[in-house]
Amino acid sequence: MEMNPIITKALEEGRYKLLEHESFELLRQYNIPVPDFALVQNVDEALKVVKDIGYPVVLKVVSPDIIHKSDVGGVILNINNDDELKNACERIRNNIKEKSPYARISGFLLQRMVPEGLETIVGATKDPIFGHVIAFGLGGVMVEVLQDVSFRIVPITEDDARSMIREIKGYRLFNGYRNMLARDEEAIVYIITKFSELLSDNLNIVEADLNPVIVLERGKGAYAADARFIIGST
Repeated sequence: MEMNPIITKALEEGRYKLLEHESFELLRQYNIPVPDFALVQNVDEALKVVKDIGYPVVLKVVSPDIIHKSDVGGVILNINNDDELKNACERIRNNIKEKSPYARISGFLLQRMVPEGLETIVGATKDPIFGHVIAFGLGGVMVEVLQDVSFRIVPITEDDARSMIREIKGYRLFNGYRNMLARDEEAIVYIITKFSELLSDNLNIVEADLNPVIVLERGKGAYAADARFIIGST
């Protein structure tokens, strides 16, 4: 099987981590829902593109040298108008100059804000014996604090994915809890199975995280709001 052009390009450039817009493009190839997004180089491009994406948006720095964007002030959320977008571009540039002055900036990711929902994580590692193993759990800090995660070996069927979701202790949140409405379980089933397909087709992926995957109310879907892929030469 031919290597995916996105992965080929990264390896040819000596990179072992996909840039965020590349990660979203890879997800989009497999019809995994992501917020509308675009890579822009400056304020003028951002102001043009946002007309199609629509407010509110998120702005993120794109750099091969920055691992944790939020640690260097490289992410600004809830941008609601042109003035806020202009200020966000300037603030991120200034933050990077101050906190990571030697980082190369490839541009900015302009991304539509996803409505609030239940944060989950869909991740994967490549085991030398079993191949890709997918993990599912509650997202954000909850996955680290509670260690409430289920695992399956790729390939994963819809029934496998449904079992993964229902195994975690936090599954009760999917059916609604107190003032929280029920979540769209089938949307996560779809994402897990498509993610399994993506991994099966791309053996060069050695580690991946979709975190958070925001799960909306039942019937309204789910979106991968952030994505990270580590790749290897084999």
